Amino acid sequence: MTLPPTRWELGGQANDGYGRKFAELVASGEDVDGEARLADTLLPRHGRVLDIGSGMGRVAAALSVRGHHVVAVEPDATLAEQSRRTYPDLEVLPLDARSLDPDALAGHGSPTSYDLVVLVGNVMVFLADGTEREVLERVRSLLAPGGRVLVGFHLRGGPPTARAYPVEEFVADVGASGLRVDLRAGSYELHPPDDGYGVWVLSRDDAPHVMTSLGHPNPIGATDG
Repeated sequence: MTLPPTRWELGGQANDGYGRKFAELVASGEDVDGEARLADTLLPRHGRVLDIGSGMGRVAAALSVRGHHVVAVEPDATLAEQSRRTYPDLEVLPLDARSLDPDALAGHGSPTSYDLVVLVGNVMVFLADGTEREVLERVRSLLAPGGRVLVGFHLRGGPPTARAYPVEEFVADVGASGLRVDLRAGSYELHPPDDGYGVWVLSRDDAPHVMTSLGHPNPIGATDG
C-alpha cells in the first residue's frame, strides 16, 4: 500500500537546515537534552523507549546514555545517516510512524511494548494530513502497562512546512485515539502552558491515575526503581 506523503516529505530541501542546526549545536556543546531530561523522569530504571521520528538521534542517544533501552525510528534516510555518524552506537530503524505495529518492530528484533513513546521535535505537525489519529492509535497499541507518551510541537512560529495544530484539535484527537492528557506544559522544563509551544504527557485512557500525597492525580509520578 502506498502511503500518502508526510508534510516532512513535502518539505523537500526546506528540511535541510534541521539536521545541520542540531549538528552545530551538538558540536558547540550546547544543551540539547531538554526533552531527554523530562523523558527520563517519566521512566523506570532501564525503561523501554520508542523514539518516533528520532531525527539526528540526539534524544534517543541521551536516553541511551541514561541507561534506557531505546529504539529509534526515523524514515528520512539523510537524517538516519546523520544519526549513525553522530551516535554510532545508536541503532536507527527505517520505519514510518504510519506503519509502526508490533509485527514491524518484532521483525527488527525490537520490543513490541514500551514504557515511554517519544514524539517530540514537531513530529506530530509533520505527519501526513489526516493521519494524526491513526498514529496516536498505533502509539497506544505499543504502550506497556503504565506506559506513557511524551509529545511536543510548536503551536505557532514553527517550521514553515508544518501544519497548524490547535490545542483543542490535538486534545480531541488524543481522546478519540484511546488516550488521555495527564499533563500539559509550555516547555520541557514544565513552564506553564502558553500559545507558543505545547508539551503533553499522555497515557491510555484506561490506565489508573497515580495519586500524590495531596490526593490529586500525579501526571508525571516518578518511580523509585
